[in-house]
Amino acid sequence: MGDLEVQNTTLDSKQASTLRPESDALVFFCNGKKVVDHHVQPELTVLAYLRTKLRLTGSKLGCGEGGCGACTVMVSRYSPQDKTISHLAVNACLAPICSVHGMAVTTVEGLGSTKTRLHPVQERLAKAHGSQCGFCTPGIVMSMYALLRNSPEPTIEEIESAFEGNLCRCTGYRPILQGYKTFTKDGCCGGNKANCCMNNLPNGLEEGVSTQLFDPSEFAPYDASQEPIFPPELLVAAGKAKLTIQKFVGDRVIWLRPATLQQLLELKANHKQAKMVVGNTEVGVEVKYKHQEHPIIIDASHVPDLTVIEPTPSGVKVGASVSLTSLNEFSQKLIQEEPEYKTRVFAAIVEMLKWFAGHQIRNVACIGGNIATGSPISDLNPLFMAAVCSLELKSTTGTRTVVMDSKFFTGYRKNIIGPDEVILNIHIPFTSQNEYFCGYKQAPRRVDDIAIVNAGMRVVMKPGINVVEDCTLAFGGMAATTVLAMKTMNNIKGRTWSDGLVDSMCPLLAEDLPLPPGAPGGMETYRQSLTLSFFFKFYLVVLEQINQTQPGLSGSSVSSSLKTANQPFSKNPARGVQMYQEVPSGQPETDAVGRPVTHLSALKQATGEAKYCDDIPHVDGELYLALVLSQKAHAKILSVDASVAIATEGVHAYVDINDVPGQNMLGSSPVYDDMFFADNEVTCVGQVIGVIVADDQAIAQRAARLVKVDYEELPAIITVEQAVEQNSFFPLVRRIKRGNVEEGFENSDHILEGDVRSGAQEHFYMETYTTLIIPGEDGEVEVISSTQSPTKTQTTVAKALGVPSNKVVSKVKRLGGGFGGKESRNCIQAGVCAVAANKVNRPVRLMLDRREDMMVTGTRHPYLSHYKVGFSKEGQLKALQVNLYSNSGCTYDWSHSVLEKTLFHIDNCYNFHNVEATGHLCRTNLASNTAFRGFGGPQGMIIGETILSEIAIKLALDPLQLRVMNIYKEGEKTHYSQELKNWYMDRCWKQCVTSSDYANRRRDVDQFNSESRWKKRGLALTPTKFGVSFAVKFLNQAGALVHIYMDGSVLIAHGGTEMGQGLHTKMIQVASRTLKIPYEKIHISETSTTTVPNTSPTAASYSSDLNGMAVKDACEILLNRLEPFMLEDPKGTWEKWVDAAYYQRVSLSTTGFFKASHQHFDWETSLGNPYNYFVYGVAVSEVEIDCLTGDHQVLRTDIVIDVGDSLNPAVDIGQIEGAFVQGYGMFVMEDYRVTPGGHLLTSGPGFYKIPGFDDIPAEFNVSLLTRAPNPFAICSSKAVGEPPLFLAASIYFAIKDAIVSAREDEGIKEVFRLDCPATAERIRMACQDKFTKQFPAPEPGTYRPFFVRP
Repeated sequence: MGDLEVQNTTLDSKQASTLRPESDALVFFCNGKKVVDHHVQPELTVLAYLRTKLRLTGSKLGCGEGGCGACTVMVSRYSPQDKTISHLAVNACLAPICSVHGMAVTTVEGLGSTKTRLHPVQERLAKAHGSQCGFCTPGIVMSMYALLRNSPEPTIEEIESAFEGNLCRCTGYRPILQGYKTFTKDGCCGGNKANCCMNNLPNGLEEGVSTQLFDPSEFAPYDASQEPIFPPELLVAAGKAKLTIQKFVGDRVIWLRPATLQQLLELKANHKQAKMVVGNTEVGVEVKYKHQEHPIIIDASHVPDLTVIEPTPSGVKVGASVSLTSLNEFSQKLIQEEPEYKTRVFAAIVEMLKWFAGHQIRNVACIGGNIATGSPISDLNPLFMAAVCSLELKSTTGTRTVVMDSKFFTGYRKNIIGPDEVILNIHIPFTSQNEYFCGYKQAPRRVDDIAIVNAGMRVVMKPGINVVEDCTLAFGGMAATTVLAMKTMNNIKGRTWSDGLVDSMCPLLAEDLPLPPGAPGGMETYRQSLTLSFFFKFYLVVLEQINQTQPGLSGSSVSSSLKTANQPFSKNPARGVQMYQEVPSGQPETDAVGRPVTHLSALKQATGEAKYCDDIPHVDGELYLALVLSQKAHAKILSVDASVAIATEGVHAYVDINDVPGQNMLGSSPVYDDMFFADNEVTCVGQVIGVIVADDQAIAQRAARLVKVDYEELPAIITVEQAVEQNSFFPLVRRIKRGNVEEGFENSDHILEGDVRSGAQEHFYMETYTTLIIPGEDGEVEVISSTQSPTKTQTTVAKALGVPSNKVVSKVKRLGGGFGGKESRNCIQAGVCAVAANKVNRPVRLMLDRREDMMVTGTRHPYLSHYKVGFSKEGQLKALQVNLYSNSGCTYDWSHSVLEKTLFHIDNCYNFHNVEATGHLCRTNLASNTAFRGFGGPQGMIIGETILSEIAIKLALDPLQLRVMNIYKEGEKTHYSQELKNWYMDRCWKQCVTSSDYANRRRDVDQFNSESRWKKRGLALTPTKFGVSFAVKFLNQAGALVHIYMDGSVLIAHGGTEMGQGLHTKMIQVASRTLKIPYEKIHISETSTTTVPNTSPTAASYSSDLNGMAVKDACEILLNRLEPFMLEDPKGTWEKWVDAAYYQRVSLSTTGFFKASHQHFDWETSLGNPYNYFVYGVAVSEVEIDCLTGDHQVLRTDIVIDVGDSLNPAVDIGQIEGAFVQGYGMFVMEDYRVTPGGHLLTSGPGFYKIPGFDDIPAEFNVSLLTRAPNPFAICSSKAVGEPPLFLAASIYFAIKDAIVSAREDEGIKEVFRLDCPATAERIRMACQDKFTKQFPAPEPGTYRPFFVRP
């Protein structure tokens, strides 16, 4: 293959003459092709280079901080020292382009394509249904590919580990793991063998039911010997490389790569402020999001002295540039070779590295960088300090050795290392036989997360006895640096390691590690409790080890109930069964409905060929847009000065409200209260004030930061509680009344009141919002965007520009996820872009950074609800009164419709008989909250389920029997008077109870809890009843356009957008059945307002129903037109009939239309039928919690759900699993936090944690209810996108069940409040014990908290 010469002309002639001669040429290989760049810009990342210079857009930008894995590529490099080639999965969004000089980069495009051949990694992921929206797919493919290059026949444990740095918001992860399990030695049969693990069902399989979603026998075999070799040219070059400093000089950054230690030391001496990097995992984030500038960067990754691991008699010297992966591999080998007692520090390091980031980070991040960065929550520094490690520091003036003790860190991210010094190595000592060592960490998410608190603990006993000779206790997350608990360490010496030690040390630890209310990081009482919990765990570990080696020592025995405190969560490989109803035996092969057809874009997504908005090649003359956003939650704008920004080279314009040719107001409700640009006042952080239009993104963003805005701050309201206290509401109030609530209370034996709090949830679609605006002639505008609402985008842009809608074309190929977040809020950015394009009369593009997207686009609505419920002494519900308060943000958006859905779902599945429910919209100074999967339903259902849960606690009743007593029955009416027809809940319930073996597992859980004090298990069954339709009547319509071409191929257009949910696939299946042709003859290109006008948003789980009926209508019309030709030639082919019709001048194109009927509701009378039908489902989940830390693990989940006659079982099961895992995030993991001033703290994957591969249930079983056709929707199917989400509340209630057991052990039996999400903090603090009681919560209002939850 020929060399690729990359040109760069950003320097002017004067700069070129002074800098270019000094710059070396960047040389690397990409997908087997040599790339040579004589004028590289070192500030570019590998991802930016691939996408903008090489136009390889398969690798995606998901976060820009190495937290999601969408950008993963494989970097292969040769080591001249040990003559080996390594293949590393790397985050291309962080890796500087100069870091791959002399290496080979492989992207998803380099593996295979649909045009040539698929690599087995790509094929298996796609055909196992592991790709939905597909935006994360290339990164997952590359993580797996890198694993195979290192381990051609990996274990399932290695596969699961390989994805620790990858996130997916769509699939629920299970199909990805199942598809890739086929690469293991044992493989995966996909349900094809008689002894399949999926067939271990209690009563076997029902006739006509299948567990096979794919057939692995169809997969191409994997042959590792056929993989490309490392480029020989690079091998030769590495062998001949001169030991000189390589220099890459750009416009803004100079990159220096020394080859020897002496060169490195001289560079440091001459450039003391230069930034030294190896993996760039920290500096990359600083540059991207903290806007730090480093004109000179020194790459220390190729200095041999820094990459050596050298054992010594007393320990191991690890070079500062050694990667964490290399350290981990060496430590594991050392543990195998040396006595156990000798390697206890290394065992702790290996254990800690399991939870330290993902492989992409560990492969490049180095040990020296971790130390020098000095993060107060570093996972390794507490271990190094506790182990009394020493560092060898070197400079041009000499060498010195320093100990990592209490004096090493001098302040936040500061240490005693001199500006001209480098860390040569760290010495990690061996432990002695009477020396014990452990590390601990608690984070919001177990894998790939930063710590809340971590610790390293070491104790040395006097020989032969359990008396402390020496002790070091190091903690992270408790101060501005990693700290030693000095008072405790001094006082513990000479103490006997036995009963009473923990109680006497706890007050000293509290003194050593104080956290005043409002301390940075928040969660003060929890963090303090963790320090005691960690010490208690360490105490028990040491006791057990002493007892094993020196049995009989006084006070060294540990009771069996306490031993579970240190038992790690058992992690079995993920497994599960997926059951669905097979198509009838007589169904024609051409009829695709009901078959597990692979998502029709999956193969393109797995090869990187699927194009998303930002993958569209740049249009001639295209400019880039950057937002100027409000930095105040509520303020008057006194002045805006953009003069410095406008004067920046490459900037074309500053655009604000004065440039809007049409209307500046927009909205999703009848009240238009949103703005494209702020008008004299801002009402939230992140509101658009103006935009910068420039040559590229980097220039635009730099210039946007130069725009100076002066404010006069006004009082801000952030939380629901503040809004209620200050009476800050939108005027609209909704109320539903049924029966006589007061009479119901009078007839009740018990009255219970309480509060239910559910938090905000970020959509975290993998593709951030993107739009491209292309102005045309005569005022025409083309809008290409990642929107769920093409028509809403079209009309919004038209209003902004002051032109009719027929001048605006809005289209979308596919979205990288949406979940409601791209239904309305994206329209603001589309309008802003259109105004900018209109001003400069050139195409403009905008792709929000992850943190921008999270700041400006809103979340799921947080709710605070107060309930009052009456019930009999047997538990029979009598009456319910609820007041709901929704945090709507600063504008209406869809908040009124969301509130209505919440009110309709407060009953979940239970008959409360007499109900009065009132909903209020809180006006706060947050970005307007918006649609999110479930659209308010989950926030309502959690109220009903919480009430049943708390009644069960109060009456000491079996939660299952209480629910059975109160659940609806066929024909009963809801609290809004809609009759329940086709009530399949009882079937779902019975099947789930049976298949989950609920009764036996309930006994097992109770038995486990009776024998374990500090680990508890919980089991819960949770049902759901989800209403399906748009709340606004006029949205319940859809159109379609179908063309049949002369060759018989069919092109369909409909009003829905494809965002991973398989809508296009299902529509093609519907057309296949209606036209009676194979689905391979049918194609959908895109969604566009030029083909189908006036479309409803792709939302409410209703798109298949609406668009499917419209497609069916159009296909039936065309089939009727072809019928005469079929009758005339009954043995003819489809192509012949089409050809005959064409020559008879019969139109082979038509539109279809559908409108749903019967949906209505009268808010004055509380009567109506707001929903077309309901989806029913039941889930049983089992969890295990660590009462000392709040950590938890989901052991098993069983789901039975009614989706009618599934259009596509593979797609539907994928939707169910994906929704469930997203709901798990809502109810348990995803903790959205802002400052009291309204600034988002949990921005990006580094701080906001969605569930990962490791978080899904270890056993995850999904069954589609069989023989339950739905007469109210297309092909007797049902909606599937949103209904399963609430079933994840079963995990929340299982956690609550486990907490109940922990509280009972402490003699606490009363009802307690557990807010959503049930984070580790909330779980731990609900498990009250002697440790938590030492840190009472400060009185609210007496201090300013570090963060609040909206």
